[in-house]
Amino acid sequence: MTPERFTRLKQALLRRQHDLTVLADGVHKDHNISAILRSCDAVGVPRIHAVSPGGEVRRHHMVAGGSKRWVDIELHETTEEAYTQFRNSGMRLLAAHAAPDALDFREIDFTRPTAIVLGSELTGPTPYAIEHADASISVPMHGLVESLNVSVAAAVVLFEAQRQRAAAGLYSRPPPDRDAFDRTLFEWSYPDIARRCRQLDRAYPELNDDGELKRNPFDES
Repeated sequence: MTPERFTRLKQALLRRQHDLTVLADGVHKDHNISAILRSCDAVGVPRIHAVSPGGEVRRHHMVAGGSKRWVDIELHETTEEAYTQFRNSGMRLLAAHAAPDALDFREIDFTRPTAIVLGSELTGPTPYAIEHADASISVPMHGLVESLNVSVAAAVVLFEAQRQRAAAGLYSRPPPDRDAFDRTLFEWSYPDIARRCRQLDRAYPELNDDGELKRNPFDES
């Protein structure tokens, strides 16, 4: 671990937006999941959610390239289950859906805690997701096609959220949970050592300012 690499990891983790996320509601194609994960990492979204009763999304996540290390994924059996969790955590739910009453996504205040709900390219979010969302949003289209690929739509909306949050200074906020921050930073920096520590039920060793281990966690002396 070089000091430069450690600084890069630390700065990326400091910019994570824990109150911004995506719910993939029936999105199962591996290339779409992979592209959504990459966009989330680029914007600083630490975790996405997916309705995937059969575990398809988890299998795609395991082959989603480098982004699988930086963006976690939480699976839900049903849309109702996911919505309940979001409501309990104070998240606003926005369904990306080209409905007549859908709002232009650029009119939305993305500095608020928000979950962006995306459905499959063919059918969009499920009827439950649309009916129980706080609002529907859409990307204005001026050509002949009716919709964007779901991963492209995710990127467009997420980067608008990034623009607004950067202007509001939200990428400069301190981490909401310092202990969780330190754990994640160690796991990013030393994934093999972290895995071994968990197997042995040992605490992660502290790191110095350059990312070096302050002690050997496996030293029995």
